[in-house]
Amino acid sequence: MPARAAAATPAPPPALPRGLACPRRHPPHEPCPDDTGYVNSLPASASPAPLDLDAWRERALGFEREVARAVVGQSAALRLLTIAVFARGHVLLEGDVGVGKTTLLQAAARAIGGDYGRIEGTIDLMPADLIYHTSLDEHGRPRVEPGPVLRHGERLAVFFFNEINRARPQVHSLLLRLMAERSLSAFNREYAFPYLQVFADRNQVEREETFELPAAARDRFFMEIAIATPADPDVRRALIFDPRFHDVAALVEAVTPAVLDPTRLDAVARAIQQQVRASDRLQHYVEALWSAVRDPARAGIRIDDVDTERLIAGGASPRGMAYLVRAARVRAWLEGRDMLVPEDLRAVFFETVAHRIFLAPVYEARRAAIVPALCRAVFETVPVP
Repeated sequence: MPARAAAATPAPPPALPRGLACPRRHPPHEPCPDDTGYVNSLPASASPAPLDLDAWRERALGFEREVARAVVGQSAALRLLTIAVFARGHVLLEGDVGVGKTTLLQAAARAIGGDYGRIEGTIDLMPADLIYHTSLDEHGRPRVEPGPVLRHGERLAVFFFNEINRARPQVHSLLLRLMAERSLSAFNREYAFPYLQVFADRNQVEREETFELPAAARDRFFMEIAIATPADPDVRRALIFDPRFHDVAALVEAVTPAVLDPTRLDAVARAIQQQVRASDRLQHYVEALWSAVRDPARAGIRIDDVDTERLIAGGASPRGMAYLVRAARVRAWLEGRDMLVPEDLRAVFFETVAHRIFLAPVYEARRAAIVPALCRAVFETVPVP
C-alpha cells in the first residue's frame, strides 16, 4: 500500500448477504448487532430444499432465452456459456472487436443474478486496483475504499474482466488465485467468494501493449469460447439496420434479472454430475480420445505438413479431461438425458480441451490452423462406441 495511504482507515468489510450465517452470536431471525441491516433468516436447523433438476433445466433454458434477447446469431456460443454456468467453470471469450462479447457476458451476468463486478484491462492496471482504491474525503483525509472484487463481499456472483490481455501478468496472477480458490487476502483477513464465476474476454486484434495469458493461466479457464460474426444474412441485416441492436445498455436492461439463483448453482452442478452417468464403453472412449491427443502419431493421425511425432509438447491434462466430461454431462442434462453419448463429448471438446493442448515451439505460430485440424482428426480416427 502506498505510504501516503498508510494512515487511512480501511472501509469496513462488505456486509454479509441475507441468509448467510453471521460470525457474531445472536438468535436467528434477529438483526445482526453490527447494524449492517442484514438478517440471519435461516434457523440453525434449516436444511436446503431438495433439488428438482427438471425444474432447474427449465430455468436453464429460460436463462438461454433471456440472454438470446440481447445477443442474436450466437446460439451455439450461448449454449456453451450455459453449460459453463451449470458446470461452475470460468469462461474466456475470444473474437474480433465488436462481435458482441461484452454484451453477451453482461446479459448473462444479469440473468444469473447476484452481485456483479467488472474491471477494464489496461496496461497500467495493478493487482491492488482489484482490491482497493484510495481517495481524499471531504475533509482532505485519505480514505481506502473496497475495489471491484471486495465491494460486494460474499454476494459477488459474477466478475467480468474486460480485455484481460491488456493487463499485466501480476494482475493475471491475482485473478488466477481468485478463480482457483474463490478467495483472496487483504487488510489482514481472508475474503471468500463462494458463488463466484469469472467471465473474461480477450482482444485478439491488437498486439501492442498487450500481455498474452501463458498456457498455465489459460488452463484455469473451464472453457474458451469463440464469438464469430453471424453468418445468417437476416441476422447480419438486423444487426446493421435495426435500431434496437444499437443501444447495448437497453438490450442488457431488457433481460429479466435473476432468472437463476447463484447461491444454489453449486448444489445444482453437483447434482447434475451425480445424475448423468457414463457407461464403461464411453469411459474407454474418453481414454482413447485422451491418448490420441497426447500422442497423435501413435494413434495413426496424419496432418498435412506436420510431423505428428514432434507436434505435441504437452497434451491435455487429467484436469482438462475431467472438465471435458463435466461439460459433456451438463450438455446431456440440458438435452434431457441422464446418460452420456459420444455427441456430448464432441459438442464441447474443442472449447474445453483445445487450449490445453501445448504444441512444440516450431508449430506454435500455426496453432490456429493445427489445433482444430488435430481435434477433427482425433474424432475421425478414434472408433466411436
